[in-house]
Amino acid sequence: MENGGEGEGGGGDDYTRDGSVDLRGNPARRSKRGGWTACTFIVVYELFERMAYYGVASNLVMYLTERLHQGTVEAANNVTNWSGTVFLTPLLGAFVADAYLGRYWTFVAGSAVYLMGMLLLTLAVSVPALKPPPCDASAGATCPRASALQLGVYFGGLYTIALGHGGTKPNISTIGADQFDDFHPAERLRKLSFFNWWMFTVFTGILFSTTVLVYLQDSVSWSWGYGVPTLALAASVAIFLAGTPLYRHKLPQGSPITRMGRVVAASVWKCRVAVPGDLGELHEVEPEYYTSRKRFRVDATSSMRFLNKAAVKAEDAPGWALCTVTQVEETKQIAKLVPLLATMFVPCALMAQVGTLFVRQGVTLDRRLGRGASFQVPPASLGAFVTLTMLACVAVYDRALIPAARRRTKNPRGITLLQRIGAGLLLQVVTMAATAAVESRRLSFARSHAAAAGGGRPLPLTIFVLLPQFVLMGAADAFLVVGQIEFFYDQAPESMKSLGTAMSLTAYGVGSMLSSAVLSLVERVTGGRGAPWVANDLNASRLDCYYAFLAVLAAANLAAFVVLSCRYSYRAESTEAIAVTARVHSEPAAPVAE
Repeated sequence: MENGGEGEGGGGDDYTRDGSVDLRGNPARRSKRGGWTACTFIVVYELFERMAYYGVASNLVMYLTERLHQGTVEAANNVTNWSGTVFLTPLLGAFVADAYLGRYWTFVAGSAVYLMGMLLLTLAVSVPALKPPPCDASAGATCPRASALQLGVYFGGLYTIALGHGGTKPNISTIGADQFDDFHPAERLRKLSFFNWWMFTVFTGILFSTTVLVYLQDSVSWSWGYGVPTLALAASVAIFLAGTPLYRHKLPQGSPITRMGRVVAASVWKCRVAVPGDLGELHEVEPEYYTSRKRFRVDATSSMRFLNKAAVKAEDAPGWALCTVTQVEETKQIAKLVPLLATMFVPCALMAQVGTLFVRQGVTLDRRLGRGASFQVPPASLGAFVTLTMLACVAVYDRALIPAARRRTKNPRGITLLQRIGAGLLLQVVTMAATAAVESRRLSFARSHAAAAGGGRPLPLTIFVLLPQFVLMGAADAFLVVGQIEFFYDQAPESMKSLGTAMSLTAYGVGSMLSSAVLSLVERVTGGRGAPWVANDLNASRLDCYYAFLAVLAAANLAAFVVLSCRYSYRAESTEAIAVTARVHSEPAAPVAE
């Protein structure tokens, strides 16, 4: 994990060539800053931060139902609404970082807000006055509703975390990537290794949360279950700050959202202006402009011809209405991703079931490891099998499937990114169909053991009957989650990589809220007919029908994705280091079907 000192692949120049600076704005020296020494602090931060986040998210539905006494649908919707907010706020954080504060200071501000939210949440589960009293078994299991103050403090903590997450999530991985110079051959290779270690630490943090922390919450106390991740987050922030003297930084270059908005506005302003037949007549600055800023220049294309109007020189147009060809083409590249982004909403809504309804299913079953065992498996701990399966499948994919596919397709990736995502979507259809079958079996068992299930007691059926749906979802995630992140990062323009990453996060946010909307709609429609598919008593519900409906929805979404992916042209670009005329060629490449 050496930094890569002076002269190693860099022509004897100790200063970085990607425009990175120290915190005071001075050019960064390779031998003093960045590399693996700096990344160690960042990777350790991510390990503890993921422990903290999933320490709350993994078992949230259980706290809402068991301690705040909310119904199944209400609790599930509260979980997905919060999760949706968590993954939408990074758009705001990315904008602030790119346009104003820079990644480091946006991250520092976000982590302070994040820590405040965790402290507030820990107080909410620890102070007796901030918790509703337990259910009164002597009064027919009457469960008092939480007061406005109790709900306000708890949800105030949750949404403070979501706001802080918006400042940290879009910037921390990018700060890590900034520690490697793309124009230094040795460091560019180390950057690939960084992302491998990054994902490893993310999965490690999730595993710890879905096992140890979930057990603390279910079997010891919620105070310990939230107190430990709060301390972990505080430690992670301290570790990150301790590495500050070693970090390289990138100066804010303006928000890509603002640049794209300007291109669209300029095109509309000049809607009556004709686009010249020779695209070389469109406005572009000299190559030296991009060279000095370590950015790529993009050639004009005839696709989305209307947007080319933004780069047409018109005498009567205001100055803001003249954009460069590069700005126009970058906007086109992002616009091409939007339809495919829309097909990611349903898959992300299906992923939300793991932390909500899947967990509630587990509550109804026998959680003992054996008939005579006293240890009970926390329902949320089955989520660990999603992570374990995902890790195993990623390893098999990388070591076995890619080499075999590469020999057949001659594609360095083995299969294309969209083909990988498509495989994940297909596995999701299988997952939801299998989940519906498992739930149908559970309901049949519940009907035949109605007496044994009386009084809310668990059914005499092991919780591990749910394993197939968790394992299948993990296999789907191995293709879908990794492929989705890589696709939106890879296909975003060079100057908009952060936006590409934020788009993939946005899919999770919209998907979580879509899950809430679909569940509420299904409850209202089926409840109006007297037989709700999802109710507080899952043994009296038809959750199997709901899962079958989600399987049909997933299949329809898969069909739409196939149509769009077959029409998509990958962004073809030069991968050479920037020279005097550095540019990216964005002529259409071979479609995914090939």
